[in-house]
Amino acid sequence: MSNTNSATPPPRSPRLLDQVREATRVRHFSIRTEQAYVDWVTRFILFHNKRHPKDMGAAEVSAFLTHLAVERQLAASSQNQALAAVLFLYQQVLRVELPRLDFLRAKRPERLPVVFSVAEVRDVLDRMEGIHQLLAELLYGSGLRLLEACRLRVKDADFDRNQMVVRDAKGGRDRVVPLPGRVRGRMQEQVRKVAAIHETDLAAGHGEVWLPYAFAKKCPAAARELGWQYLFPSARLSTDPRAGAAVRMRHHLHANGLQKAVQKAVRSAGITKRASCHTFRHSFATHLLEAGYDIRTVQELLGHADVSTTMVYTHVVNRGPGGVQSPLDRL
Repeated sequence: MSNTNSATPPPRSPRLLDQVREATRVRHFSIRTEQAYVDWVTRFILFHNKRHPKDMGAAEVSAFLTHLAVERQLAASSQNQALAAVLFLYQQVLRVELPRLDFLRAKRPERLPVVFSVAEVRDVLDRMEGIHQLLAELLYGSGLRLLEACRLRVKDADFDRNQMVVRDAKGGRDRVVPLPGRVRGRMQEQVRKVAAIHETDLAAGHGEVWLPYAFAKKCPAAARELGWQYLFPSARLSTDPRAGAAVRMRHHLHANGLQKAVQKAVRSAGITKRASCHTFRHSFATHLLEAGYDIRTVQELLGHADVSTTMVYTHVVNRGPGGVQSPLDRL
């Protein structure tokens, strides 16, 4: 005879890493930040032989961070990200406030940004083609970060005002940047291409795109609107890790393709500088300052919260060390 009075076992709590994922999504962190935090928490647990974080504390956190700086010799930025991830785990997931941490910090080197000359920008761009050339021109012509360019939506381009809106950029800030006249026609053609791709996706029963934060619940129909589609869409449909395998969407172009195209063009141009996609953004700021634009304007275009971040470019403009006559040349 079965025991009808037996108690139903309580539901199991989500796994710790799932709790971390949920906590980052509630706070609207980017998918990259979510993945990075989960990775650092996993490393922290493995470093301490899979002990549960609730059974550890400040001493174990300090030992882990010191290990990253001394034995792994990670850069200061990576160590800071690891610290942020572990603190997030304790403060936001486990609800534990750690006492003061005592660990060895990696020193952040003070480096000047790598900058192309105007001739080098021209040489690199001339060795690129197609969608990657257009994206690289936006990096230089509008001062965009790599992912900011990849994540542009159709509605972000304002052809009447020759400007673009960069949404939810670093630090959660929006900003307006110039749309270079040189790319205006190709950008309009790109919108037409996206519209054709979108029509094909809709006809095949797809056509949705990832929407930010709770906007998907507030306006679910917007996911199928042309304005929300990515300006530089991927060639194939994929599944969003936040939406599950059941929903296939067209994401934006992967950043790796542009990075490889830029590296190939830099090598082909014979440029030996340690250049990357971000070098275009550095060059945008430096060349504007050399053209006489004030530091506050450049700060606004770059989206820097503090003008001191922008001030680094004043050290590489031509009227800085490059504009000083060496005493040797007076002999």
